[in-house]
Amino acid sequence: MSGHAGAPSAQAGKRDWRAALFTYTRPRVVGMGFLGFSSGLPFLLVFSTLSAWLATVGVSKTTIGLFSWLGLTYSFKFLLAPFIDRFRVPGLGRWLGKRRSWMLIAQAGLMFGLFSMAGTDPVEALSTLAWFGLLVAFASSIQDIAIDAWRIEAVATDQQGAMAATYLAGYRIAMLVAGAGSFYIAAGASWPTAYVVMAALVGIGMITVLLLGEPDVDAEGEMAVREQWAVDWLAARTHQPAWLQRTQRWIIGAVICPFWDFLARYGRAALVILAVVGLYRACEITLAVMSNPFYLDAGYSPEQIASVTKIFGLIMVLAGAALGGVLVARIGVLRAALVGAVISPASNLVFVWLSLQSAPGIVDLAATISIENLANGMAMTAFIAYLSSLTNVAYTATQYALFSSLMTLPGKFVGGFSGWVVERFGYGWFFFDTALIGLPVIILLTGLVIFQPRNKDTT
Repeated sequence: MSGHAGAPSAQAGKRDWRAALFTYTRPRVVGMGFLGFSSGLPFLLVFSTLSAWLATVGVSKTTIGLFSWLGLTYSFKFLLAPFIDRFRVPGLGRWLGKRRSWMLIAQAGLMFGLFSMAGTDPVEALSTLAWFGLLVAFASSIQDIAIDAWRIEAVATDQQGAMAATYLAGYRIAMLVAGAGSFYIAAGASWPTAYVVMAALVGIGMITVLLLGEPDVDAEGEMAVREQWAVDWLAARTHQPAWLQRTQRWIIGAVICPFWDFLARYGRAALVILAVVGLYRACEITLAVMSNPFYLDAGYSPEQIASVTKIFGLIMVLAGAALGGVLVARIGVLRAALVGAVISPASNLVFVWLSLQSAPGIVDLAATISIENLANGMAMTAFIAYLSSLTNVAYTATQYALFSSLMTLPGKFVGGFSGWVVERFGYGWFFFDTALIGLPVIILLTGLVIFQPRNKDTT
């Protein structure tokens, strides 16, 4: 009897795993990889790649440092998100829908900005180059917001892991193209040629936007229900001018309601969830600050570091991301996030082992990078899926932009002390401390798994 009873269960388990893997063949999941590529392409082109171009033509280090402020645009995505949530692009919005029309407008801005940067001489017109760089960063931020919203709204919760995995894969590949690829093109031709090629590659995202469909969600209806209290509150203030009422109505709906909606849906657990969002990547971000100095101090050459951590490391990240997507489909986003919260800081302990080696070799570095990147790929996919599950379709772009801004702040703050820890206690204790940073997240997520109502999507 027991053998017959167990067989269907095992067969069902195989089907479940097959179904989870089959998710990667769905058109929108595949398309998400190309949108991820479009999202990751501009990032380095206004950061380290641009810095390299400026350095080669003799721009001062002080000026290059000031150019890094272009990246502040990414930190203020949450200010742009309410506009993208509330407004449709005139004309284009009727044809493509709200999310895809914003993507296409942003990509057009990216292509124009990159082509314009390629045609600008940084020696003769540095300020003009800065303005075009700002356009690229601004358009890239809008594209990120629209793509995140589309990803969350386009598929069901159980497919969010696969969407996050393909997005992460496309994003990392694009960063490799915009980084190492630009250097190769610049070495063989010129920096303007490199930026022309990058501008042309924006076309990949534009074609993807035209081929994919718009998510079928009733965001306007959901907004009206969620914001009725604001309408009633303003209706009682008839003494106020009409323009002031309209302004207050927009601010309440676009800015206050996304916060209020999140707190109303999760109650007391909202603060715990926000703590998880802020701390989840802290151990990874903190370790990254001192990883390159450690590799150099351990005796590895720049060529070895690039080959193992960038190229081989990318392969392991993509493998981990794919496994994370399957895990989300198999056990749910919250439990997958908990698994990621355990394996990510645990993988940092491999760096402790590497730091204790008297003469670490290339195989030791490859083994360390394999474990760490595989674990972080799985964790990041699960985490993106978890963040996606926390949003409401009425405020998808705004709420996700807030979460994505919060998730890097604690890690960047703690990372500021990383050099002091290394100088005072050494690399071994530093890496051990980065693993300990992950313990609060494990505890908090365990509590959410145990106590959160079972009818939540995140279980």
